[in-house]
Amino acid sequence: MTRGRLPVVLALPAAVGLAFLLVPLVGLLARAPWGDLPGQLFSASVGEALRLSLVCASLATVVCVVLGVPLAWVLARGDLPGRGLLRALVTVPLVLPPVVGGVALLFVLGRRGLVGQHLHEWFGVSLPFTTAGVVLAEAFVAMPFLVISVEGALRAADPRYEEAAATLGASRWLAFRRVTLPSVLPGVVAGTVLCWARALGEFGATITFAGNFPGETTTMPLAVYLALETDPDAAIVLSVVLLVVSVAVLAALRDRWVSGPS
Repeated sequence: MTRGRLPVVLALPAAVGLAFLLVPLVGLLARAPWGDLPGQLFSASVGEALRLSLVCASLATVVCVVLGVPLAWVLARGDLPGRGLLRALVTVPLVLPPVVGGVALLFVLGRRGLVGQHLHEWFGVSLPFTTAGVVLAEAFVAMPFLVISVEGALRAADPRYEEAAATLGASRWLAFRRVTLPSVLPGVVAGTVLCWARALGEFGATITFAGNFPGETTTMPLAVYLALETDPDAAIVLSVVLLVVSVAVLAALRDRWVSGPS
């Protein structure tokens, strides 16, 4: 492919678009209290939000892996009627406003919800406004990232290896565990990392379904929102942490997601 000078009509909007995306991040880094960063990072409020976010995002990722990998296999390998519609429904949380997702969870899993009322009456379990609610809200929003990644890897994998395993007497479960899963492991890892990063940054569904209770449901995004009014330095520190995590995820997955022809 020949390369030449970029036409001004394309280069100028491209430069403006790049500045539009990068300048706010540079401004955030410029305002960060670097001298006081260790003290802020290990303060009680910031440390509490950081710990809760890491725990909840990790648990939500486990839920997504346990449920999402089989779902991706069904979408990629299963012979189901309406599979295209099912795939579209699975990806709805990607485009659904997170607040709407939180409302949906509230009306299904709340004490008077379709499922939540039975959980409360039969088992005394109430999920909204709890740490478990945070995990569920994050898993709801993040799972499509894992499913899409794993399904793409399964579609790219050669099914003849599974067919060969079947001819040797392997069950579908054994073939999946010993043949399919190792072949798509890079896709599973990439989807898991993206899923974890998305869960870590979730705000709308969390505050709607789980509320904002320090030490129980106040994750880093919620702490940033609150700290903007009372402690801007703490808000900036938490924002920098989330920014570093996002950049680290993109750097780790650059060959899979953001690479292009040189």
